[in-house]
Amino acid sequence: MLIRRLAAEERLTTTFPLQAYAFEASPMAASRVDEFRKYLPYNAGNRTLVVEEDGAVAAAATAIPMRQNLRGSVLPMAGVAGVATHPLARRRGHVRNLLHRLLDELRDEGHALTALHPFRASFYERFGYVGLPRPRTATFSPADLAPLLRAELPGEVTWERIGAGYPTWRAYTERCLRERHGFAIFPDFRAVAQRDRDDRWLLAAVRGGGTVGAVTYRIDDHGGTLLADDLLADDPYARASLLQFFARHVDQVERVSVQLPADELPELWLTDLAVHVEARVSRPGSPAPMARLLSLDALTDLPTDAGRVRVELVGDRWLAGSHLLDGASGKLEVLPGDSAAVGSVPTATLTAAGLSALAYGVLDPADVVVRGLGDVPADAAVQLRRLFPRELPYLFADF
Repeated sequence: MLIRRLAAEERLTTTFPLQAYAFEASPMAASRVDEFRKYLPYNAGNRTLVVEEDGAVAAAATAIPMRQNLRGSVLPMAGVAGVATHPLARRRGHVRNLLHRLLDELRDEGHALTALHPFRASFYERFGYVGLPRPRTATFSPADLAPLLRAELPGEVTWERIGAGYPTWRAYTERCLRERHGFAIFPDFRAVAQRDRDDRWLLAAVRGGGTVGAVTYRIDDHGGTLLADDLLADDPYARASLLQFFARHVDQVERVSVQLPADELPELWLTDLAVHVEARVSRPGSPAPMARLLSLDALTDLPTDAGRVRVELVGDRWLAGSHLLDGASGKLEVLPGDSAAVGSVPTATLTAAGLSALAYGVLDPADVVVRGLGDVPADAAVQLRRLFPRELPYLFADF
């Protein structure tokens, strides 16, 4: 067995067909090869590793160099995608070996975080990953948005195809990256695929000369559905401006479907809004994303409350040992667990998934214990809640 890195052009006849078999209708149509060829430039900066047996590719995994906001710090994050194994080579440990090598390389290059969409969450939990909220989809009639047509809202909206409006969209998502916990975006070489496809409209809310909300969308047919992607808005005024525009489609589409972060409550947007809100997680087919810390450097200088706890990290290849987490200064410090500064502080034993769950804000210390991701005594739980208050992350990037 050999693990090696592929050049981007090698993927055309190796990993792309393998991933198509794993995640698409099969057998693959011959025309799909041409689509793969068009997609190659948007993979140029990815890292793809393969397992080869007797010269043939048995398994593959790809990492996309991205950036993600963790509690206000924008850090290098690797999006792991395209993890696939040849059907005759499955259940032989190839993916485990690939992930070990891939995450080793990514960590050595300075990626402090990593995220993915799992084929099976329990498999990746053993690699230290923990689940993140899945975006919600809200579906409603544009007729129910009619009250917004009478609303006087500040600012204006602009409307253009994404090909022309891409600089506006990219700049706004860059700002969301700086301001929103969990938010992640693609590198430029991958992000421009959206511009080049030019298959969406871009609607933006503008106020005071700056973009305060934006959403991309398409319409599937007359009398059909206005299919909106992630609705991003700085405040209720910006969100209402975008929805007001959708209300003007009452005689064109039957319904509007829009993707939302987990902390949005569309049932409270308007009186008498009949809305179906869904976050469907299934296996296989519709997984919730997962993420993990690859390095404790990700925690350094995060804003925090005055908590102090020692953590013993166990069972992980990348996060291990005894560490003191100290928030006395208002910014998190990570110190050796046996240093003189430790003194008498509560101690928690955590797996990498347990610590990642706390850092991303998706689990309470009690949830960590219930899930079997650590042993957290009551006094340590108090300190961990101060250091890592619950906060819903919003991944945004879909890969």
